[in-house]
Amino acid sequence: MSDRIFGAFGLLLALFYAWATLQIEESFLSDEVGPKTFPLVIAAILGLASAIIALRPDKDPVWPPLGRLAEIGAAVVVMILYAQYLPEAGFVIATALAASYLTWRLGTRPLQSLLVGACTSVGIYVIFHLVLGLSLARGPLGF
Repeated sequence: MSDRIFGAFGLLLALFYAWATLQIEESFLSDEVGPKTFPLVIAAILGLASAIIALRPDKDPVWPPLGRLAEIGAAVVVMILYAQYLPEAGFVIATALAASYLTWRLGTRPLQSLLVGACTSVGIYVIFHLVLGLSLARGPLGF
């Protein structure tokens, strides 16, 4: 039963995501693909996966223990805080903090998590901002 509820929720989320994407106003200067294509592809994949989960539920689902659910909830909170503070902290700092926390919760040692978070953040910044020229949120340090 829980798989059907999860699948139905995912399907509703996909429909809402597609609707929100269709509300994007396109500029007459946009390229052939446009700003709607990628989000619509994500909505389609989410909808298809959710439909499969709803139509073919697991016969005997096993829920994680309460402690694991709390960790999942904490990861969701970290991602919400990441989105909230990205403009103020900037891409490099916000991404380093979020990646450090998430890798730590995945099982790496704290010092190793800080190193992985910093390297991930700087690596993504170099590729997307310096190489590809994409605009990323600037922080108090100017990058």
